Amino acid sequence: MRILITAPYHEKALEQLQATFGEIIYRPWKPHGRAYNEQELKALLADTQAEALITEHDHVTEEVISAYPDLQFIGVCRGTPSNVAVSTATELDIPIFNTPARNAQAVAEMFVANTISLLRHTMAGCAWLQGENWEAGAHTSYLQFKGNELAGRTIGMVGFGAIGQRIAEMVRCFPCDIQFYDPFMESPDPAYKKMTLEEVFTTSDIVSVHLPVTEQTINMIDASLISLMKPDAIFVNTARAAVVKREDLLDALENKRIRGAILDVFDHEPPDETDYKIIHMPHVLATPHIAGATFEVEDHHADIMNAALQKWFVEGKKELKQLVNKDILTLQS
Repeated sequence: MRILITAPYHEKALEQLQATFGEIIYRPWKPHGRAYNEQELKALLADTQAEALITEHDHVTEEVISAYPDLQFIGVCRGTPSNVAVSTATELDIPIFNTPARNAQAVAEMFVANTISLLRHTMAGCAWLQGENWEAGAHTSYLQFKGNELAGRTIGMVGFGAIGQRIAEMVRCFPCDIQFYDPFMESPDPAYKKMTLEEVFTTSDIVSVHLPVTEQTINMIDASLISLMKPDAIFVNTARAAVVKREDLLDALENKRIRGAILDVFDHEPPDETDYKIIHMPHVLATPHIAGATFEVEDHHADIMNAALQKWFVEGKKELKQLVNKDILTLQS
């Protein structure tokens, strides 16, 4: 099998694929400067005569897939294959594999780092120090930037998949109490308490969102839920901006109904005027969609993808969590 790989892939993973499947053509998008668009990807598939594709951000549209209906699989090195025309691939009986949890460790570490930074006023303290405000004999910094510990906080997860569970593993020993809302998940540990959505917002010191974008989750978190939060609670969103009604979050922040927010995603990227209004608030710690941006994530996604392909093509295992379009199992039976 001749596999075209446009996703970043470490050398050992490339060697493993070559040993298992045959020819590998490596054309990562990063040296190209951006993801391959529809026409570029079609040309690349034609030029390489690839029989399978492993991508990350490229535009794998209906036109691309229809032009190459004999692809043996499409691998998407992302948790959500939003750049791929999944329905078209399913109609053509092309399996799509993704890499769920590739960035779980990265996002969990960022959650811990930024939550502690907000609780301890780290950013404000750094700005004060860089402004050369430290006067002889003064205890201004000790008094002005005295914060709180993460230990003893109750953290409520909205969505309790791989990322939420990785955070729980990290913070339970601070110690923190963990509770969650997830209609599709039972508690994997007796220490984690499953609750209603309203209970999570009402009783948590930190509410952290880990939801995908679906018809059911768009604007799911609105004033009716945010208004339930404690006045000293912190709202965290490192998932998707679309699941939060930003006008309602802005209102809560402007009127100081909650302590603050930690945000890595925004309605518009690059941000618009309203996004920047939120970003510039002193009780908001905002980062530019980098929670999952580590070099190790690329290693993780290659390893996850290779393991899925090994199970599917070599071991003949079809019940894989990495299989996106599970409908093809019904079509093949």
